[in-house]
Amino acid sequence: MKTYYVYILLCIDGTYYTGITSRIEERLAEHSIGLDINSYTYSRRPVKLVALEMFQNPVDAIAREKQVKNWSRRKKKALIDKNWDELIAYAKGKNRSSLY
Repeated sequence: MKTYYVYILLCIDGTYYTGITSRIEERLAEHSIGLDINSYTYSRRPVKLVALEMFQNPVDAIAREKQVKNWSRRKKKALIDKNWDELIAYAKGKNRSSLY
């Protein structure tokens, strides 16, 4: 069975890029070498893989990619850091200062 990956890259400018692929090693190499001059990551290299989730169902992977792409930077950072308390708080619309 094919595996699908939803991934987050940290770009040199501090932004995050979220993508999906079934060929993770090849896709990361494409981002690193700058295969597509029109891609978001082209002018933001080097990039670093900071999060990776695996799926067996492509529909689930696509849904997850869309979900994460719509998240705020701080919510993505909480996911990357595996800070589940902050991720839940941000999902409920609470800001960081209300956690302390």
